[in-house]
Amino acid sequence: MATLLPPKQATPYATFAAQGEALNTISCGELIDAYKRHGAILLRGFSVDLDAFRNLTQRLCAGAVFNESPGREVIDAERNIQTVNLGHQAFPLHPELSREPWKPDICFFWCMRPPSAGGETTVCDGVEIVRRMPPQLRDAFASRNLRYRQLATAAECAFWLGAAEPDDAALANPPPHCPYGFERANGKVHRFFFAPALHKPMFSDEPAFGNFLLFARYMNGIRVFPTFEDGELVSDTLLDQVKTVSDAIETPVAWQTGDIVILDNTRFMHGRRAIANVEERRIATYFGYVRFAEVSARERQFPWRNASFRPPILSS
Repeated sequence: MATLLPPKQATPYATFAAQGEALNTISCGELIDAYKRHGAILLRGFSVDLDAFRNLTQRLCAGAVFNESPGREVIDAERNIQTVNLGHQAFPLHPELSREPWKPDICFFWCMRPPSAGGETTVCDGVEIVRRMPPQLRDAFASRNLRYRQLATAAECAFWLGAAEPDDAALANPPPHCPYGFERANGKVHRFFFAPALHKPMFSDEPAFGNFLLFARYMNGIRVFPTFEDGELVSDTLLDQVKTVSDAIETPVAWQTGDIVILDNTRFMHGRRAIANVEERRIATYFGYVRFAEVSARERQFPWRNASFRPPILSS
């Protein structure tokens, strides 16, 4: 029988500790209750293989999204199970796929093979970030939206608007299942969506910081994606203050074989430490939409809420 250990200051995630039991010995009710209460769970000491991992994700999720970012290996194409990025570099904190409107509800990470040094996945509670923000910093983000705007490829226009080269009428009237607004600038079609700078997580009443800003700025070196809703840049001064707060509470998970980390992607961000030997580290992922979500009628129109989702190919 697995033992549930509550979060501590040094480990801000709940832990189900087992001694070789099968994953299905934890009931869905136990998992969902811990997930809603804590937002981050480590399953350690269970007997895990690909079938067990796949079954765990299917018990909790109605569907998944395929992560089209480069550097991943597909393990199960039908179920959208992939590896993490196979590079060696450290990654700043981010919610998975927060750069797109279909940011998943939940993240699963399964350690198939841990590295001997480095490569820890890090986790950080976005609610705790906001709690620790100085009042002036919190006020700078409160009631603001972030705008995610970039060029729309022909493939994306065809997928969402039904035409690779849409006219102005199509751009002005996207169908209900489309999450983007569109505009034409300098002869190019751009797509955009908005998300709160501080948002309400799915299972918490407190605001959280969880978006693409840290990854874009400190990994990609990009300052214009996202911006505030009116195009104003999020200043380096503001974001450096956020990073100072998040750095203080970012916590590494030192991987052991068979570990599974489950994160509420609407509350927790994750990153990783640099990897000494990339050949040693093998982590499987699944990014999904939970069966027990309460979502709006508008959200239910989107394709990722109804089946496993593959975004359009991001090529012209």
